This record gives sequence, structure tokens and C-alpha cells, in this order.
Amino acid sequence: MKTIAIGVGENDNIIQACHIFKEKHPKTNLKLIYRDEDLVKAVLDDKIDGVVRGSLPASNIMKELKSKYPNISRATYVNGNGREFLLTPVGIDEGETVEDRFEIVENCIDFLKRVGKTPKIAILAEGRKDDFGRGEEVSKSITESEKLTKLIQEKTSEEVKNYYILVEKAINDNCNVIIAPNGRVGNIIFRTLVLLNSWPSYGAVTFGMDKIYIDTSRDQSIDGYVRSLILANDLDRV
Repeated sequence: MKTIAIGVGENDNIIQACHIFKEKHPKTNLKLIYRDEDLVKAVLDDKIDGVVRGSLPASNIMKELKSKYPNISRATYVNGNGREFLLTPVGIDEGETVEDRFEIVENCIDFLKRVGKTPKIAILAEGRKDDFGRGEEVSKSITESEKLTKLIQEKTSEEVKNYYILVEKAINDNCNVIIAPNGRVGNIIFRTLVLLNSWPSYGAVTFGMDKIYIDTSRDQSIDGYVRSLILANDLDRV
């Protein structure tokens, strides 16, 4: 029997989500985990097929995982209002350089192709193109977005476009990979769409490791946790 481990913290939604999931997937065993260190052990346990962070806090878990998998990164899988895309980077300390974000793009491309989808990539910046010069950080972000777009065009055969700050246009154009300027901006976009505006999210797929690990928010809804369990369960078959 397949086993999915899930972390149980202070958000009781996770318990209710587990009951709902088991009704739909009785052949999958759920292992409830209550401590950060035990969740990390579950990731390293070959007898466990997938791990969902659930409502345990992320900082200690990610710190331990990064010590074992230095190149891990995350992309939130959003699927709502007729839109489906990977949003990344979303960790506040992820995607700091153009090279970091390019590596994440490559991971997103590989993931989408593995699940039978064609990548359509949107690059974001902290301003419009004609905002260049309105502050050092804004100009740096615009320059880096253009450098990243060119790098993707040169190194891959995938469709890519620089939308600068126009995230709404990127979503409306049905891009399925949206690259934020950095993890802090990506995290804010995630919270605005998913936690505030209730767009369905399946959690964040974790790249750079040989185990299925779905990162989730401690503030997620019951349905959100159910979706994360479903994603972990489905990815084990891919």
C-alpha cells in the first residue's frame, strides 16, 4: 500500500482534510507526523512514497532539507478561475539571482513535460519596461528580467515572454510558468491569489530532490490540504 506522510501542526484543517482524502483514496495509507524532525526523516525514508508539509512550520524543515539537498526550490501549483500555472520562486530566500531563477525555470519545464503539458513561460519584474531609472532596485529588477528572458530563449526551445510587472496579463494569457522577480514577491503573489482571493492551490512542488515533497501554507483551507494530498498521491504514479 502506498504511504503519504503529512505534518500536523496547529491548523486543525489538516485532520479534517485527511478524513476527506481517505474517503476518496482508501488504498493510500496516511502517516500523521507531529514534529519537524520526524517530517524530515519521512522525506528520507524509502518506505514513504510522498510527504506533505501540512501545517507544520516551514523554516526548520526547509533548513534541514537544504542541508541534504542544497539545490532545492519550490513552485506553487495554482489551479483556479480557469487558470493553471506554476508560480515561483515562493520561498522568501529563493530565486535571488538570474542563475537561480533560470535553474527553477528548467525544473518547471521538466515537471510540466513530465505531466504532459507544454510550458508557456512568463517572466516578471518590479516595474514596467519604461520604469527603468525610477530607483536602483526597480532598474536592477528590469535588467535581470530581460537577462533571464534572453537566457531562456538561448538555452531552451520553450515559449517565453517578459511581462515586466504585468502579472495580470501573464495570467490572462494562460502562461503556465510565472517567474516572480524574487521569492518575496512570489510569496506575496501567492498569498494574494490563494489565501486572500481563494484561488485553489495544490501546494508547492519541490524540485532538486529525489522524493515527492509538497510544501504547504500553515494557513491553508481544508480543501487546500486535500488538494495537496491528491497531488502527492498522483505524482507518485508519474
